Order: sequence, then structure tokens, then C-alpha cells
Amino acid sequence: MAFIFKAIGGLTALVLLAVTLFGSLITLGGFLLTAIKVLIIVIFLAVVILIGFSILRDRSRRRRDADDI
Repeated sequence: MAFIFKAIGGLTALVLLAVTLFGSLITLGGFLLTAIKVLIIVIFLAVVILIGFSILRDRSRRRRDADDI
């Protein structure tokens, strides 16, 4: 009878350990997904800012070229 209780206790411990590990993996996955989303937003903003700077620089260069003529 003691062997059956030990076996059930061992299986219960393994199931609880697996549930805990899966929970931590889900939490880690959520954190990584959030980090990836933030990184995508930062990259998008950097590209938009670089496009804006290049447009302003091109307008400034064209204005200088027009003044030289």
C-alpha cells in the first residue's frame, strides 16, 4: 500500500513540476513577444525619422542648388 502512495505522490509531483515549467515557459514567451513588439516599433520609428531627415536634407540641397544658379 505504501508503494502505491509513493507512486501516486511521485506522479503528482511530476505533473505539478511540468505544469510549473510550462507556466514559466508561457511567461517567458509572453515577455519575448512583448520585447519583439517593442523592438519592431522602435525600428519602425527609426526608419520614419531617417526618411524624414533624408527628405529635409534633399529639400535643403535643392534649395541651395537653386540659389547657386
